[in-house]
Amino acid sequence: GLNLAPIAVKSVSASAFDSWMAVMTVLCIGLVAVFTRGMIQRLLILVGLIVACLLYGVMTNVLGLGKAVDFTLVSHAAWFGLPHFSTPAFNGQAMMLIAPVAVILVAENLGHLKAVAGMTGRNMDPYMGRAFVGDGLATMLSGSVGGSGVTTYAENIGVMAVTKVYSTLVFVAAAVIAMLLGFSPKFGALIHTIPAPVIGGASIVVFGLIAVAGARIWVQNRVDLSQNGNLIMVAVTLVLGAGD
Repeated sequence: GLNLAPIAVKSVSASAFDSWMAVMTVLCIGLVAVFTRGMIQRLLILVGLIVACLLYGVMTNVLGLGKAVDFTLVSHAAWFGLPHFSTPAFNGQAMMLIAPVAVILVAENLGHLKAVAGMTGRNMDPYMGRAFVGDGLATMLSGSVGGSGVTTYAENIGVMAVTKVYSTLVFVAAAVIAMLLGFSPKFGALIHTIPAPVIGGASIVVFGLIAVAGARIWVQNRVDLSQNGNLIMVAVTLVLGAGD
């Protein structure tokens, strides 16, 4: 979460208006989280994004306070279309350059498992092998049709933390829906109309929740920060995580 924080901050720093809209997005998500119940509260990130987008549209397209949202691409995009596929090509130099990243992603995947374990109160260590295999198979499948390498996304952990929904079936359903929407250029164009300050504001919330989930592990395991060894480990972890 701390490592991703600079991305969110940079996306909301273009102008004073962008910064204020990011704050408004955070407030929208916070208000939904505090004052709603049931399904709406579980969808607080989505609902907060929609409300923030509507506010941004009114303030820019109607009041002219910032860069207006352009819906031209949405109107011209087709409802249905096939994505571009390409056959894989093997390049030894590129493979040697990317190979070390796999080691980094193993550590990242392990950290994600620990964060989920801290939130759910379950021991996720027996599923560690499955997680690594699934990550590797997903990357192989993506590369086989010309896609980019994939990894586990910490943003999902933040959503789990705020919604308290930990069912794996939710992610299966989300994956199927995402694949179906991938065949709609109009939906892709609609996603591109989401203003950067709104995305940045939502990212601040989600990335913050990821960082808090990590800190929660320390609290639940009663890590004694009065011991120099533990203090140094926490300090180094925080700096490495926050480094851009």
